[in-house]
Amino acid sequence: MNTAAQPNPACVAAFRGVEHYDDPTAVGSLVVEALDALGLPDDYVRPHDRVVLKPNWVKEHDERHPGPGQWEHVVTHPAVIEAVIRWVGTQLAGSGSITICDAPQTDSSFARLNEYCGLDAMIDRCRCDFPGTTIALLDLRPEEWHAVDGVTVSKTKLPGDPAGDTHVALNDASEFVGYPGNGKLFGASFNMAETNERHSGERHEYLLCRTPMDADVLINLPKLKTHKKVGVTCALKNLVGINANKNWLPHHTEGTPDQGGDQFPASTAKAKLEHSWMGRAKRVVNGRPLLSRLFVPLKKMGRLFFGDTQTVVRSGNWHGNDTCWRMVLDLNKCLFDFDGAGQPREKPLRYLAVVDGIIGGDGNGPMSPDAKPCGTILAGTHPAAVDMAAATLMGFEWQKLRLLKNSFEMQKRSFIPFRPSDIRLESNRQEWDGPLGQADGLFAFQPHFGWVGAIEREPEKEAKR
Repeated sequence: MNTAAQPNPACVAAFRGVEHYDDPTAVGSLVVEALDALGLPDDYVRPHDRVVLKPNWVKEHDERHPGPGQWEHVVTHPAVIEAVIRWVGTQLAGSGSITICDAPQTDSSFARLNEYCGLDAMIDRCRCDFPGTTIALLDLRPEEWHAVDGVTVSKTKLPGDPAGDTHVALNDASEFVGYPGNGKLFGASFNMAETNERHSGERHEYLLCRTPMDADVLINLPKLKTHKKVGVTCALKNLVGINANKNWLPHHTEGTPDQGGDQFPASTAKAKLEHSWMGRAKRVVNGRPLLSRLFVPLKKMGRLFFGDTQTVVRSGNWHGNDTCWRMVLDLNKCLFDFDGAGQPREKPLRYLAVVDGIIGGDGNGPMSPDAKPCGTILAGTHPAAVDMAAATLMGFEWQKLRLLKNSFEMQKRSFIPFRPSDIRLESNRQEWDGPLGQADGLFAFQPHFGWVGAIEREPEKEAKR
């Protein structure tokens, strides 16, 4: 570490080691090696800081295989989280606070996630070893939904973020300004009116949880996985989990391509029929729990005719999704440019990303991926650089991912101060160490089936283990 200069946002540490979590000490050492390679100033984390750690806790298990023992390839592993807590705790020197928090998918069980991952025991160990530092675990969600076969049938109120919410009016700086799909945006529930009310013309608003927005230091702890709507989920996409109302987040645009939508990849008669039938059903059951329960068997019947989402592309789960990347970039603008009061930041946020790639997830991510042992920890001080490094090492062409390509084309409130050619890897592997574009010995991640053939590297550049 040094105090001579601020960290280079285009520098990404990529360290390779153990490909399992059976040795937490080895995992922790790899995390520290990666952080040390960034050359952070000695005061990057300071005594009395409010430090927030944001893991990827999207779901307590692989959706295909509910139950314990089916989560290591889905969520950020506690061995990685604890290593970062201990690194931060040392910097805080018996002061300040560390809050580990996320807003998992609304129909996920935080109680089971806690149980499977042993989070309470992890928190207790760290509190014992860092007694002067306040260490807290938070479920940021305001409510948890109970779903049957993907249909929400009841909702349970939760405390949510004790610090409250942050309302950010991004407005004319949003990536949705001028988007022809406005008015047909689908968020996180059947209540499309709420989503489109928040995104209309030059009105584009987000409701974020205040604890992460108030942080002096935010440490993003994503999982190295593929994603059905943006191709890759890593540091940029992980900010979905700091939102207080995810229905303000447009995920896809309803309709077929010839209707101006990206819900389906082709304008077939079957897709149009599904759009019409499902759209009508969503409007009928919205806000009516009893009708929602009646909708469950109808959805099962529809699956027999239209096909299962694990094998059929729908809901914007393909490389033509022109909606979700806009929302993700908007969220990062909110984080980097606004404080907890929703006002422009007076001082820059100190930011880190530490990516859990010990066991990644490929195929049908983010909630039904196949385990991909990689033994890798990535770290950096800028999410776009980290994500470009992640996508490249996964064996994808970052230029083919709208989220990453369009990151460098933002016109207002751009938070990227470097060019793609500036990104450099610091690594304990010779074939990775150096300019990102020259990295070799890459992994061969299988994309989500809606992305196959669209983002992989050219044959002569294909990844090899």
